[in-house]
Amino acid sequence: MTSRGPGKRVRKAPAERRGEIVAAAARVGLTEGLECVTLRRVADELEVRPGLVGHYFPAADTLVAEAFTAATTNDLDALLPPGAPGPGGDATAVLRRFFALTGSADFDNVSRLWLNARHLSRYRPGLREHVVALELLWCGRIEEIITAGTGTGAFACGDPWAAAVRILVAIDGSSAYINTSADRRGPAAGELARTLAETELGLAPGTLGPSGAPV
Repeated sequence: MTSRGPGKRVRKAPAERRGEIVAAAARVGLTEGLECVTLRRVADELEVRPGLVGHYFPAADTLVAEAFTAATTNDLDALLPPGAPGPGGDATAVLRRFFALTGSADFDNVSRLWLNARHLSRYRPGLREHVVALELLWCGRIEEIITAGTGTGAFACGDPWAAAVRILVAIDGSSAYINTSADRRGPAAGELARTLAETELGLAPGTLGPSGAPV
């Protein structure tokens, strides 16, 4: 922990240091919960003094909110990259990959983070604003994929936004049991969002499944 030693702390540009703090807070939030995102915990993660973190984030709630946004945005970009599927892209393949990832255990920490943030947002207005903004961003990203697929004739959907909202609600509904029943999830819960999406988009059952083959 040499960064704590006298005269050994590395001076970084403010924007770089701030980004480093938010990234560390996002890691803590994902693995330990947003309640653990404190100035001291993030300082320990970075091996710096708590006062340095407090200099950039005098209010811990601000850091919690930005940590949530950073973590969920990073995951959204990995699940549904901005601009996907792109001109001439395969919207069906993009959604098939999306449901494969969100239905896997690799998505569990993200599910826990959303559940955690929605609970805490009842008491933290700043966090609530971030949660609402990210909900709209996720819905918007799904809507873009549906719109692209509808435009090429791959999907049949009269209201891409409404379909996106219902799909996201199905994902969140399945994730609501992540802290108590993750080890007992079966096809009925794990495939809820995917099968709903197939209905919403006029696709044969199984089209968005791992094999991509209708059943």
